[in-house]
Amino acid sequence: MATRRVQGPTPVAVLVRDGVLPMELGLIHQLFGTARNPSTGERLYKVTTCAPRPGRIRTDADFPIYAEHGLETVAAADTVLVPASHETDETLQPSGLEQELTESLTRVVGARGRVASICTGSFVLAAAGLLDGRRATTHWMSSAHFARTFPSVTVDADVLYVDEGRVLTSAGEAAGIDLCLHMIREDHGAAVAAELARRTVVPPHREGGQAQYIQRPIPAEEPGSTSTSASREWALGRLAEPLSLAQLAACDAMSIRTYNRRFREETGLTPMTWLNRQRVDRARELLEQTDHTVDRVAAETGFGSGTSLRQHFQSVLGVSPGAYRATFRGR
Repeated sequence: MATRRVQGPTPVAVLVRDGVLPMELGLIHQLFGTARNPSTGERLYKVTTCAPRPGRIRTDADFPIYAEHGLETVAAADTVLVPASHETDETLQPSGLEQELTESLTRVVGARGRVASICTGSFVLAAAGLLDGRRATTHWMSSAHFARTFPSVTVDADVLYVDEGRVLTSAGEAAGIDLCLHMIREDHGAAVAAELARRTVVPPHREGGQAQYIQRPIPAEEPGSTSTSASREWALGRLAEPLSLAQLAACDAMSIRTYNRRFREETGLTPMTWLNRQRVDRARELLEQTDHTVDRVAAETGFGSGTSLRQHFQSVLGVSPGAYRATFRGR
């Protein structure tokens, strides 16, 4: 996973259309709009709301909004986010987007910017041809229709978000928060994203491959053992310690077999994969915020040795700890 070196304030365009979901519009402004340089306090992004045609925009609530700016804002943006509009999204077809909007979004990607969607905003990206030959996700309730409508897109309906570099997609509203934090983390590091998450009172990092919360029946023979959240919280306070699968399962009073199954249902990951990713996230923070050697960071995150940390860091992030530190220190 390559990191993007972005100098703020980065211009971000939020493209709204009739029927836009106010919650999705608000969460983009809340996260990108309040992100600040931890050293200077300056805003890291300049967020501007725009529409294909400026003016009054209907929402899916009982109030409208007013978008003062048009597609010229998209053209000037480094990042464009497209929140959902249930009023129109699922009626879109391949090449069915108006030409001016398609050209605007395509130019952003061609100019090495990025375009991202929240929920069924993915239909807009697909109709513009930006998802052809790429992986993508959308809200699980719309995924089957999405796959039928856009057969050239590889649809993964079971994840929170998909990062294809210049084009990103996410599932429902809450997954939009995860995607925004992921993008901010890639731009400005784990510490900035973690501070935003604390301020917003949301988890600092849910991996994109984590499962969407699709309703599943809980086996009747195991009442009272429906969550692995206690063991996850317990593990987060002990990342430096050598934790075993048996310890995690015992924390939730489950057999290892049941624990493995329930953990996958809730996170989309195996327990040890999840644990290693939490350790990598903690290592990112230490590399950004301290002068610790790689061996010391490895010890404080439970990897044991610098060699082990380097292997896991490269596997998850695609860069070495040293390269990551060089990118993000001093911001």
